Amino acid sequence: MIEIIPATIDNIPDIQKISAVAWPQTFKDILSEKQIAYMMNWMYSNESLREQMEKNNHRYVLAKHGEEFVAFLSYEPNCENTGKTKIHKIYILPSHQRKGIGKLLFNFVLTKARETGEKAVYLNVNKNNRNAINFYQRMGFYIAKEEVIDIGNGFVMDDYVFEKPLDHE
Repeated sequence: MIEIIPATIDNIPDIQKISAVAWPQTFKDILSEKQIAYMMNWMYSNESLREQMEKNNHRYVLAKHGEEFVAFLSYEPNCENTGKTKIHKIYILPSHQRKGIGKLLFNFVLTKARETGEKAVYLNVNKNNRNAINFYQRMGFYIAKEEVIDIGNGFVMDDYVFEKPLDHE
């Protein structure tokens, strides 16, 4: 059984452990090794994760299977005062993919966003990340726009922004 639990600063090593395995696997055929290393440091260093949690209102949750953390997701309610929740990250250990964990994590965030009256949930995805794109489409997300984001060091993120409007029954 999978348990979804809120992550704290104490869980930074757990998030880093999952990202160290999932990230290179996810992007090995999409990004260069140099860009993967740059982005891993940029997003998953102790300082970066602490800042995301303490200053940027990123909320992390972990998926736990038995005693092992197997996935994480970060989200930000009312991102940039839009009335929309942004999913910043979702990564699942390759050994636990295609077991419904992503759907559980997404449903967790969709429920939280509905509870707070958000009008939509959105996220960025690399245009070449076909597996993620297929998953998001199955979850009811659509391409809202495209954007290229300069992340420094000569690298860019070439993304689709996917969005899912929320119904409030």
